[in-house]
Amino acid sequence: MYAIAIIRYRRPLEDVLTVLDAHRAYLAELREEGKLIASGPMEPRAGGILLLHVPDDEDPQSCLDAIRDGDPYVTFGMAQYECIPWKVVTGKDALDTLLQSS
Repeated sequence: MYAIAIIRYRRPLEDVLTVLDAHRAYLAELREEGKLIASGPMEPRAGGILLLHVPDDEDPQSCLDAIRDGDPYVTFGMAQYECIPWKVVTGKDALDTLLQSS
């Protein structure tokens, strides 16, 4: 299963940037675990978007809650998450291939 996480900043950008390195380190961990496919900031920079993979052997809601709760942006009160489970139909094979190659 896949999901989209929309991250919206709750604090001014200059405050958010103080936690950016910790946030990026956390995203690197998620990539290593195979849970993060892609990420990046919105334009204009009011937050960011994550493309996530939820492993088949995990409860989707628990997995997404854990991803949200582990992000330094959340633990430091810089941002809030909206996690949207996504049943990909068109392009799923390409997305699965992309997941396997990362």
